[in-house]
Amino acid sequence: MLTACVAELGALRFTPAGVPAIDLRLEHESMVTEAAQPRQVKTVLKAVAFGTVAERLAKQALGSLWRFQGFLATPRNGKHPVLHIQDFQQD
Repeated sequence: MLTACVAELGALRFTPAGVPAIDLRLEHESMVTEAAQPRQVKTVLKAVAFGTVAERLAKQALGSLWRFQGFLATPRNGKHPVLHIQDFQQD
């Protein structure tokens, strides 16, 4: 689970099998405690969604804040993990 805002939203596309898909860039910022010290955490993460989740995400505004649920996977030709969004809801 990750709370983040939608920083970039690609155009809705379709896989060769005809499944809706969308690429996103998410930005997360929060305060956490690590080793009994407060720490500000910031990260940018690539994400992708398929099916009805992709169709719902395509209608969201840039900068909107959501709670995303899914899993991380590294693409075959990539070095960095991508969040595969399985569901999202207003934070």
